[in-house]
Amino acid sequence: MGRSELPRGLYAVTDSQLIPADELTTRVAQAIAGGAVMIQYREKYKPRDVRQQEAAALQVLCRERRVPLIINDDIDLAAMVGAAGVHLGRDDASIVQAREQLGPRAFIGVSCYNRLERARAAAAAGASYVAFGRFFPSATKPGAAQAEPGLLEQARAQLDLPVVAIGGITPENAAGLVAAGADLLAVIHGVFGQPDVEAAARRYAALFEAADDG
Repeated sequence: MGRSELPRGLYAVTDSQLIPADELTTRVAQAIAGGAVMIQYREKYKPRDVRQQEAAALQVLCRERRVPLIINDDIDLAAMVGAAGVHLGRDDASIVQAREQLGPRAFIGVSCYNRLERARAAAAAGASYVAFGRFFPSATKPGAAQAEPGLLEQARAQLDLPVVAIGGITPENAAGLVAAGADLLAVIHGVFGQPDVEAAARRYAALFEAADDG
């Protein structure tokens, strides 16, 4: 799956600590209105039936808005709601298993932290995109491995896959990551932790517009 098969821009990631349960769909709709080109449903601790309801509601919204919905960690949930794909971490199921369950057209993302060799292996196994980070101090994962912008440049040069940057990314510090080769900026607090979600998303989308114009 080549770089052009995924959108380029803001990849907004949900967090139930930042979004009231009854406002999840509304806040995600605001992020999309502000320019988010992909959404990730990231919820590890709610009961299964609640996660299924929330993911199904987001899938309806994302299908209407023509924005891919990715489910964090849970291949079964992604298959159940018909999501566009799944995002896998170090301790999650394999890419092969995800591909078998979700099919050849599913987007399968893989967290590669600060390890280019993990990204190479993911690409060889059939990943759709690779994600690096954290690049800046992160409230979500304060102990995560530190990645440097040069890693994005290396990945862009060596892999024909979209490259995602994650971890403490703000509109003020993100331009260098886009310049280094990030196809997508995965953001949690910078979007859903802000009082105006749509305006916050628009600030990230503008970084890609500026890069394209430049």
